[in-house]
Amino acid sequence: MTTAKKVLSTFPFSSASLSALREVAQTDVLCITKSEEFRTMLRDVEILCTYWVPNNWRELAPQLRWLQASAAGVDGLRPTGILEKDSGILVTTAVGMQASPVAEYVIGSMLMFNRSWPEMVNLQSHHKWPISSSWYRLRARELNGQVLGIIGLGSIGRHIARLAKAFDMRVLATRRTVRECEQEPYVDQLYPRTKLHTMLHQCDYVALAVPLTQETDGMIGEAELRAMQPHTYLVNVARGRVIEEEMLIRALKEGWIGGAGLDVAEKEPLPADSPLFSLPNVILTPHISGESIHYDQRLTALFADNLRRYRAGEPLHNLYIPERGY
Repeated sequence: MTTAKKVLSTFPFSSASLSALREVAQTDVLCITKSEEFRTMLRDVEILCTYWVPNNWRELAPQLRWLQASAAGVDGLRPTGILEKDSGILVTTAVGMQASPVAEYVIGSMLMFNRSWPEMVNLQSHHKWPISSSWYRLRARELNGQVLGIIGLGSIGRHIARLAKAFDMRVLATRRTVRECEQEPYVDQLYPRTKLHTMLHQCDYVALAVPLTQETDGMIGEAELRAMQPHTYLVNVARGRVIEEEMLIRALKEGWIGGAGLDVAEKEPLPADSPLFSLPNVILTPHISGESIHYDQRLTALFADNLRRYRAGEPLHNLYIPERGY
């Protein structure tokens, strides 16, 4: 690692961030946002910071040794083979960088649903002033004293739990592995995934914050949706494929659950003819819950520290584990 080869990024770091990264990298760090130019510059690249690579990356980037993903989720890289154990490439993720904005999004979505905020904005745009909330069936729910179930207690899940406690909610959570009698800060009760239905039945709100893996693909289907209560509000900030979308649409239409806040969809962009657009109990956003004006600063800090560690031969933060899938 003594020879400083090229460091290339498709993330548009600011000038100040590039200066900090170049100092730590001991070489130039280039930001390339055009895909064709990016492909032509891969031959001499040792380190990449990106959310995607071409399928023929082995041919185009023979000197590549480490990929720092610019996002927390790396399932989009799976078809390229770079995440495979025998790829020969170190892959690190940006897990934790989006915890704050995504957790705020989850709470915000719940508050919007509770107070029928989309409907109220629509009334405002039509210059209507309801005499009372009952005229337009505007909801008046509270978070106080309600039960939130978090599926996936990683960095985002923990942040959601902390914010939920500020609203005096009871917080339940599931995690991939749970040791006997284990406790987590801000979580009243921790369940293994085998007890998912037990948790779901108690929840007024459910937040999905798991990575997309073989274990979580389609984990919320008919049985899980029916295990929820008719007033339960489901927020998905994970991946669209974690929920069986057709079954979710049926559940929303038939009243198995109260509503859903969806920042992700099974297919993105969501097709214009999807029933989700017109369902009155759905709040949709275009996969933007993790966006933040502070992301450049946070990713720079992570990448810079990992660059220092890489040059020093030390273990890297957020190393992707193929057997685990994240």
